[in-house]
Amino acid sequence: MFLNSIRNFSIIAHIDHGKSSLADCFLELTQALDDRTKRDRFLDSMDLERERGITIKAQTVRLNFQSADGKNYQFNLIDTPGHVDFSYEVSRSLSACEGVVLVVDACQGIEAQTMANSMLALENNLEIIPVINKIDLPSQKTEEVKQQLKNWIGVKEEEILLASAKEKIGIREILEAVVKKIPVPSGDRDQALQALIFDSWFDSYQGVIALCRIKQGCIQKGDSIYLKGTGRECEVLKLGVFTPFISELNELKTGEVGFVITGIKDIADIRVGDTITHKATKDTPPLEGFKKVKPMVYFGIFPVSSDDFEQLKSALEKLRLNDSSLTFEMESSKVLGFGFRCGFLGLLHQEIVQERLEREFKLDLITTAPSVIYKIYLHKGEVLDVENPSLFPDPTQIARREEPFVMAQIHAPSEYLGGLLKLCEDKRGEQQGLEYIASNKIILKYKIPLNEMILDFYDQLKSLSRGYASMDYELIDYEEADLVKMDILLNGKAIDALSVIVHRSQVQQKGRHLVKRLKELIPRQQFQVAIQAAIGSKIIARETLGAYRKDVTAKLYGGDVTRKQKLLKKQKAGKKRMKSIGQIEVPQKAFMALMKSEK
Repeated sequence: MFLNSIRNFSIIAHIDHGKSSLADCFLELTQALDDRTKRDRFLDSMDLERERGITIKAQTVRLNFQSADGKNYQFNLIDTPGHVDFSYEVSRSLSACEGVVLVVDACQGIEAQTMANSMLALENNLEIIPVINKIDLPSQKTEEVKQQLKNWIGVKEEEILLASAKEKIGIREILEAVVKKIPVPSGDRDQALQALIFDSWFDSYQGVIALCRIKQGCIQKGDSIYLKGTGRECEVLKLGVFTPFISELNELKTGEVGFVITGIKDIADIRVGDTITHKATKDTPPLEGFKKVKPMVYFGIFPVSSDDFEQLKSALEKLRLNDSSLTFEMESSKVLGFGFRCGFLGLLHQEIVQERLEREFKLDLITTAPSVIYKIYLHKGEVLDVENPSLFPDPTQIARREEPFVMAQIHAPSEYLGGLLKLCEDKRGEQQGLEYIASNKIILKYKIPLNEMILDFYDQLKSLSRGYASMDYELIDYEEADLVKMDILLNGKAIDALSVIVHRSQVQQKGRHLVKRLKELIPRQQFQVAIQAAIGSKIIARETLGAYRKDVTAKLYGGDVTRKQKLLKKQKAGKKRMKSIGQIEVPQKAFMALMKSEK
């Protein structure tokens, strides 16, 4: 295949705007699938993706397309996720492309991830083909969405394509636009090999599979190659592409996208963003990769049974082989025993990982409340990164505290503006901008502490806007804040897994809410339980969980009052003794209560 016949592009959009359905249409039109192998959302291969109707992992496929002029073209297509938690998958995919198909729902219009993904494409100097999907629906607002695209993405009206993946409308026109508008890959096939690894995963039988874009030169089966980032030397055992099924080749040339298998078993040796070159030309300069993803939120994950600790460790290691953004390290809790402190890109990412651990590895897990990384500056000059409340130092040693802030961009109908403003202000947000992108649609920009975002901000946002609002956010910087550690005491005993770091202005509100919720969730015991929230030795809030009480005097039918008093006194002594040695069962729901703030 000649270089000028290759086109590399991604499909990007907000969640649920029809990316995967459009990809299905491309597969069908190019005859990549027959009637026997065809199914809806074909590129969403994970069970969770199909159940939830979302794309989690970017997928690549090579398609052969014959255009109207009779020429044959090779398309390397990448279907990307739309949720903000998986934007790292999008950034990785764009590094292998020269252009993107930007899909916008004709009913919903431009939403948060539409803007975020468009900005990513523009930063990478990619050609954008705007497509308005779902034009067949009765509630479509095609003309209004066209105006939004012209105002906010900067495209011309004649460049906007109209389509319906459901009714197979406008599909060929999109592929013809890919041929005409997306640039031919650059590079020289006669130069030294430079291949960018933009994805990798572990296969039980073949080791690490690296997905590469050949920027320059060519790579052949049996070649001795060199990985610039890790310094590993290895031999190419297999080469190939997904069509969408595995198809082995003997060679990948400049401009092409395919997989490389070397037999390496440790995924850490094949880093995403690394450059592959030949062993004989190992001095070839590396390609620019992309920034390493840093976790946004941290959770403690513990097995319900301590016997499952090793199984959990093994499961996390296997999962990380297919998800390089997942981080974890061992931690211990006095109440929960041994577990792991795991870093995630957001709440949906955490939810997906936990569900995979429970489903694929048959584990019963307890997840503690989420936390972010705080910077604590000590008087002696040391700076601590604290993501676990148990690591929070003594207040007398602290010079100042800083917490991370994000810039949140909220897209919503203007009728919900009042409620959204109150929500952001309650979350200690600072308004940075308010713009109308249409007569009835706004973009609201707020600087908000990340700790407030990771609780139930998104749930409340959807509730206030009846599901119409969408949101995107990015980490901006750390700022000084008056942070304190709040402990939860059960009968005077601190439960380390329930400790949280909060802003001092919200101590009373969060303390009262938390002990009230715990009173509802902790089962009643045979003895009275005092539930307290405390800052150091100062009690902020308290609730008392009453004990089950047996009527020990019911069997008395008369006689002297001292008989009744004797039985009550004996019961009181027994309750006191039970309280001193009794274990209070804290269910999983109680830990999850920390994730819900007061409405």
